[in-house]
Amino acid sequence: MIIPETVEELAALVHHEGKTVFFFTAEWCGDCRFIKPFLPEIEAENLDFTFVEVNRDDYMEVAKKWDVYGIPSLIVLENGQEIGRFVNQDRKTKMQINEFLAQFN
Repeated sequence: MIIPETVEELAALVHHEGKTVFFFTAEWCGDCRFIKPFLPEIEAENLDFTFVEVNRDDYMEVAKKWDVYGIPSLIVLENGQEIGRFVNQDRKTKMQINEFLAQFN
């Protein structure tokens, strides 16, 4: 999981070649804390993707620009173009996330 430290680093990841999953989260988000323990398993099961954790509070302008208001949220880009999103404020399970990502393999 890549955790960008600057907006410039995040911007570079947007234009990353291949498929990139942006996981929007926040420290105060209980549903985000629910997902975090199984994120390494999700990454291991989805090797075609680069995973980026985006703290929504640190990158509020990015979240607004991308219309991310419910967290946890996942946005998938391929070669800089959005190809899918799993955005709502509901708790997501490992199985739901894997099913979402499977449609992009």
